[in-house]
Amino acid sequence: MANVEIDGVNSKVYTDQVDPKTGTTLTLGTSGDTVSIPSGVTITNSGTDGGGFGINQTSFLPTAQPLIINGDMAIAQRTTSLASVSSGANWVTDRYSFNIGTAGTWTLTQEALTADEAFEDGFATAFKADNTTANGSLSAGSYIQFHQKIEAQDLQLLNSGESTAKKVTIAFWVKATKTGTNIIEIWVSDNSRAISVAYTVSSTNTWEKKIIDIPADTGGTGIDNNNGAGWTIIWWMAAGTDTTSGTLRTAWASNAVSADRAVGQVNNADSTSNNFHITGVQLEVGEYSSSDLPPFRHESYGDNLQRCERYYQVIAKGVDNAFLFNANNFDGTNIEGAYNYSPQMRAVPSIDQDTGTSYFEFRANNANAAFDSFNYMDNGSGQHALRFYSTGGGGSTSAGQGGSYRLGNASAGVAMDAEL
Repeated sequence: MANVEIDGVNSKVYTDQVDPKTGTTLTLGTSGDTVSIPSGVTITNSGTDGGGFGINQTSFLPTAQPLIINGDMAIAQRTTSLASVSSGANWVTDRYSFNIGTAGTWTLTQEALTADEAFEDGFATAFKADNTTANGSLSAGSYIQFHQKIEAQDLQLLNSGESTAKKVTIAFWVKATKTGTNIIEIWVSDNSRAISVAYTVSSTNTWEKKIIDIPADTGGTGIDNNNGAGWTIIWWMAAGTDTTSGTLRTAWASNAVSADRAVGQVNNADSTSNNFHITGVQLEVGEYSSSDLPPFRHESYGDNLQRCERYYQVIAKGVDNAFLFNANNFDGTNIEGAYNYSPQMRAVPSIDQDTGTSYFEFRANNANAAFDSFNYMDNGSGQHALRFYSTGGGGSTSAGQGGSYRLGNASAGVAMDAEL
């Protein structure tokens, strides 16, 4: 026999069981022994846990970054509250879009959690939608979708379209005033396939953990290996007859029949008393239940923010005189500068700016040249940097003078948007 020390405890390991490289079973201790492993230890293995540790009866815990970004709703770069939402795509918590058409009016917030089940599971923030104007009689084209798009190249491990395609599990905490059937849908842009699964909100205004198994998609042409949208995961909140009058598409199939998308979806917009909350979103490769679902992988705030910044980066907003970046007066009229991204953005971004009279300024030689908005240009390095310029704003500065771009109003802001 040989001794091995694990967490300061001498445990017996039989020498004829110590070399797993040869295919021999590795056993720590004998039946009835207690083996202590310190917290923070990562167990790395491509196989399965047969139950000896009791950690996960289906597979070892994953060590890669989560496929879902900002699953705990902790990052909200654009705003933490958005009122009077009744149409279009709307953003509060990063990576999640609230899309609505003819389904009432809502206030969207990043909600701080201080009690109840989701908070006790380790979540301090959630997305909240509060209905302020009801629509109890939805039109045929009415809809509310809360969704996140996942970059296609991050989904290659699923082997979609192949006989070896993998099952996945989506888990999340949800709280809603309206009880009944809700629909979660996965929409694949690259091969025009989709699947919808129903789940039930059982108790009003109560946090409930939902775990939804998604079968492997062995059909279609797979997912392109690029920086476009691979999957769109959609939480339906309301749907008109255009998407509810068919038969729910519960197996992977063509997404051509819109009527099959959200059959059975309750109308969360039918009362101003209605709220809808969600947090703790995770997507795991494999089929899991409540007994073996891997724990949510909480990232540091900094790591979470950096992953969100691949898609949206705030340069500065909401602070008068905030520094943006260095620039120079090129010819007495035109001012230009460059902003270098960190991290690299998903694609060449567009400017998301809050504009108005004299909202921005170029400061040089103890003088300010005011202007209302930025222009920008991609000079071939748009995923790394963009050239910003303003015209007709030379003002009291002269050609060749170097200075800095600043915000000239507390309501001004500049961000870069490369969302899917």
